[in-house]
Amino acid sequence: MSKTLIKTFAPKLIAWHANSGRSGLPWQGNRDPYAVWVSEIMLQQTQVATVLERYPRFMKRFPTVKKLAAAKIDDVLAEWAGLGYYSRARNLHACAKQVMSEFAGSFPSDPSLLEQLKGIGRSTAGAIAAFAFHERAPILDANVKRIIARLFAIEGVIQDKAVSDNLWSLATDLLPSNSGDMPVYTQALMDFGATWCTSRKPVCLDSEKRCPFARDCQANLSGQALLFPKKTVKIKSPEFDCNMLLIRCGNSVLLQKRPDKAIWGGLWSLPESSWSARELSSKSSDLNLKEFLASELPKESLAQLMKVCKGIKKTNEIKHVFTHRRLWMHIWQTSSPTEFQFLNSDLKWVPLAQLGRYGLPQPIKVLLQGLNLVRGGDLKS
Repeated sequence: MSKTLIKTFAPKLIAWHANSGRSGLPWQGNRDPYAVWVSEIMLQQTQVATVLERYPRFMKRFPTVKKLAAAKIDDVLAEWAGLGYYSRARNLHACAKQVMSEFAGSFPSDPSLLEQLKGIGRSTAGAIAAFAFHERAPILDANVKRIIARLFAIEGVIQDKAVSDNLWSLATDLLPSNSGDMPVYTQALMDFGATWCTSRKPVCLDSEKRCPFARDCQANLSGQALLFPKKTVKIKSPEFDCNMLLIRCGNSVLLQKRPDKAIWGGLWSLPESSWSARELSSKSSDLNLKEFLASELPKESLAQLMKVCKGIKKTNEIKHVFTHRRLWMHIWQTSSPTEFQFLNSDLKWVPLAQLGRYGLPQPIKVLLQGLNLVRGGDLKS
């Protein structure tokens, strides 16, 4: 291990950022821990270009942790719609309530206390502490893992505990000695991994050899930059089918609130059947309306619905790719002349003009737009 690299890494990285780092992002230079926290959570699994659009809108609607904690979860999910990984939105809401109840509305500066908050892991806690409180706390997101693994040619899969512990230790060793440098250093780490030390096309492979660490990076010196960090073998994503029922009544559509712990948890979607393993060689069979409704809707409404619903027909087949699975949604449409009532509060008729007030899964939102369920085809969240 190079002691010189550990000593010079932070100053070189900060100098690199002054010339080549990203600037002008709406969350940069902000010491408000609430603003930092929201941006960090939103950026975890969402592209920067999308966050640039959605972050200011979210902050305008929920400008303080107090406002977010007091909001209805449906309003938070509606504002989050389209960003994916909806557990982040639920955790944001729960964490805001926790900050209000346990910390009197102020985020703690201690990373170990930040880690105790809902949805905040060690790396996010380090980022909040570094940006908002200038604490000498390391971060270790995917970009930083890649940088350190290449610098020191770390063998092994980064998901292994021993490898992860080693990366955390090195991330701590590389921190600048001056706590006042923590915000720019942390931002520089993120920028360097996102723009220069990238997964597939790091700048060390360019003919210009511009990387400030070219003479120190063990992966570069051995010509093996693309071999670090070692990647796990990806298993083919399982594939599923499900039926979804689109029932219209005049200018309303029937929606069902999904369980919190399910995929798209807490969002409003179309009533759907259980998922079944997809048989690629077989065609989707006709839908038995009575069996489907009996499994998905309350019994007290089944008889009434069977009487009033018109003929059902398949209108769409939508493929949606999740991180670890693929789903084919078979959309079956019917209509009802009356808005029969449900004792089950998870089912409700929603006027088309009010769909934008509800958090909808992105493919369902697109479906409703495509079917012109909203006048002009415009469904705004």
